[in-house]
Amino acid sequence: MPRIALIHALQHSIAPINAAFARDWPQARRQNLLDDSLSADLAQGGRGLDAAMHARFQTLAQYAVDQGAGGILFTCSAFGPCIEAVARRHAGLPVLKPNEAMVDQAVAWAAAHPGRRVALLATFGPTLQSMPPEFPPGVALLPCLVEGAMAALDAGDGATHDRLAAEAARRLMAAEPGVGAIALAQFSLARAREAVQQATGLPVLTTVDSAVAELRRRLSR
Repeated sequence: MPRIALIHALQHSIAPINAAFARDWPQARRQNLLDDSLSADLAQGGRGLDAAMHARFQTLAQYAVDQGAGGILFTCSAFGPCIEAVARRHAGLPVLKPNEAMVDQAVAWAAAHPGRRVALLATFGPTLQSMPPEFPPGVALLPCLVEGAMAALDAGDGATHDRLAAEAARRLMAAEPGVGAIALAQFSLARAREAVQQATGLPVLTTVDSAVAELRRRLSR
């Protein structure tokens, strides 16, 4: 079984993806790499995904490859272009963006439900800038930032984080009757799946579950 490197920019992403692996693919060998300054630097630096940020991602990926990784999964959704550059450099390995597999699921759902919209919930503002362009034009997206949820999670208050996500989803559904599914844009948001589902009654897609399934499919070929 090849080693899978899980590269994190938020400490909150570590538990959800490891729980998904333990549940859905326990045989996978995992390596967790965390640089929790990436998201802070992106949010505060004002330089966007510049050359320095790209270089940091290449360094993290090369370290994983040097340690024998047979696949790489990045778990923070605000760094799409950096991850795409890593995938080009390491074309012989499965290199996944965190939202890549969920986007495919959302596209399939939208094709089966013409005229309905997919709400894209995030707790980290830059995610709603980088992620929507990854969807094809035919998918009607409704981005929504869950204010205060990330701060609650940072403070160790997971219950408030989940409640805020559920309340935001419920308000969105009430204001936009065309919403038919909800996509949780970040690994850290996956913990709120049940709360969001109970609040809305809608299908809820998570990056965590879809990413594990897609990695397993690619590495089993």
